[in-house]
Amino acid sequence: MPHIFRNKNTNGLFLIHKGGDGHALKGEGILKDDTINSIVYNGGKSQTVIIDEVPYAFPSKSVLPLMVNQHFVFESPETLTAWQFNREFYCIVDHDKEVGCVGFLFYGIRHPLFINLTDEEVADIEIIEKMCFSDLQVIDSMQGEMLRTLLKRLIIGITRVARRQTLNEGHLDDEKLDVVRMFNLTLEGHFKTEHSVSFYAKVLNRSPKTLSNLFAALNYPPPSKVIQNRILLEAKRYFNYSGKTAKEIGYALGFTSPAHFSRFFKQHSGKSISTFKGGRL
Repeated sequence: MPHIFRNKNTNGLFLIHKGGDGHALKGEGILKDDTINSIVYNGGKSQTVIIDEVPYAFPSKSVLPLMVNQHFVFESPETLTAWQFNREFYCIVDHDKEVGCVGFLFYGIRHPLFINLTDEEVADIEIIEKMCFSDLQVIDSMQGEMLRTLLKRLIIGITRVARRQTLNEGHLDDEKLDVVRMFNLTLEGHFKTEHSVSFYAKVLNRSPKTLSNLFAALNYPPPSKVIQNRILLEAKRYFNYSGKTAKEIGYALGFTSPAHFSRFFKQHSGKSISTFKGGRL
């Protein structure tokens, strides 16, 4: 079993998966009341992680942030360390400014985001891990706040490394990174009801053309394509993991009719809904 802290008054949940309990480390792909964010550290050999049905190489000595509604399965979960927490324990949006753009880890320019660590950074991670396990043994009124502080330290450290690595790739600066991050953050909260670039441009106090030019300068897909890809990804998650009908999924994603959703899915996935569902059988 994972090592768990739970606050019955707030429903806050914090846990660490380590070693033999790793087989419980997986994501279900559909947002539920008890789903949580994950920060996974691979201190062992490189291994495969399958995220939303796509395999990726998870390098040794690296960290992978995973969002609440992603579906993921690890090749060797028993060799990983994972910190997991729900919104009630630590809200990455509410604490965004407090920890220096923590949302960058989950809503940044690249998904998935594999963050490579130096030996010194690995040592810092291992210290936090040791302190978390130690505080999980001390049951008192300060336990939750101590664990929250350690989680915050972990997030800040990883965010610093990730931002530095991304900026070093060129064509980026802090302002551009933050625009993309806030676009993705806003998109995650509204993609089921808002499908137009103009909505997100207005929220970010920029014109649609400015957003498009920025994304083009970063060799990033156009904002319209990013929105479409996010809707398509959620549609596939629903088909793969929820048991909902195509009609239910279409309405859940803001389409006015099943026919409109069917056209969208075929146009952007290259397959009809029936062909996609048949290929999963």
